[in-house]
Amino acid sequence: MRGDVQYSPVGEGLGLGLGLREFWLYGWLRTAAVVAAHVVALGFTIVITLLSRPGTSLFSWHPTCMSFAFCLCVTEGVLLLSAEGSPLCLRSRQGRVRVHWLYHATCGLLAYLLATGTVLLGMFSDWFQGIIKGVVWYAFLPLPLFPALVVMNQITSAYLPKRKITT
Repeated sequence: MRGDVQYSPVGEGLGLGLGLREFWLYGWLRTAAVVAAHVVALGFTIVITLLSRPGTSLFSWHPTCMSFAFCLCVTEGVLLLSAEGSPLCLRSRQGRVRVHWLYHATCGLLAYLLATGTVLLGMFSDWFQGIIKGVVWYAFLPLPLFPALVVMNQITSAYLPKRKITT
């Protein structure tokens, strides 16, 4: 590809001299599709949550967490990064990427907290305490702290400013 040719992801239309950028219906349909994607992601999560009735059994939380993770985290994360899909109306790509990574960090932290809570609840359950007894139980106690070290290392290396050490 030559360097002086400007790339257009929209294209030049059907060769009729009317580019897709000039056609107003294209912009409105694209905006309607993005709004529909946001509404469907939120609506599907609400419907699955209502149908599964979380709290009625232990398994009833699985569809709720699955729909929350897939529909809200994955779909909204992709739509936030797309040029037309961001509800924040950020014009620069750098701003959208920054919001996407902030969203990514928030969802990752939430997933880590849910997983750690699950491990802790499992460790204090009657089943686990019936099988693991004595000193071995205390060896399992710091187990949830090891992923915390990994998460904190990733956060500090990615989000905290790096200072140059000058002597």
